[in-house]
Amino acid sequence: MDKLKAKQAALARRHRRVRGKVNGMPERPRLCVNRTNAHIYAQVIDDKNGLTVASASSLDSEMKAALKSGSNIEAAKAVGEALGRRALEAGITEVVFDRGGRLYHGRVKALADGARSAGLKF
Repeated sequence: MDKLKAKQAALARRHRRVRGKVNGMPERPRLCVNRTNAHIYAQVIDDKNGLTVASASSLDSEMKAALKSGSNIEAAKAVGEALGRRALEAGITEVVFDRGGRLYHGRVKALADGARSAGLKF
């Protein structure tokens, strides 16, 4: 197995392990983070009903205009704040954090801190 496939397999294994422990309910949905090299995406998901309650990404038009890059800590914090505002508008105050198999460090942590500063509890 080459190095790239081994890294992808390890990420998938970690994500499966996290998802086995984290489940979004209507009263406390799941905040799911997906990070790529160029952008960061986040959704608040009600797994029981299969609905996305709120979402934000560094590709949103308002984010693109305000950010220099979609792949840095400032962008992740801004996406977290936007997601927190949208979730609060939808009536969500508490979420369960799903880091998507990534380490709780860097951009993932910045997104979580941004969502907390906007008023989400987790």
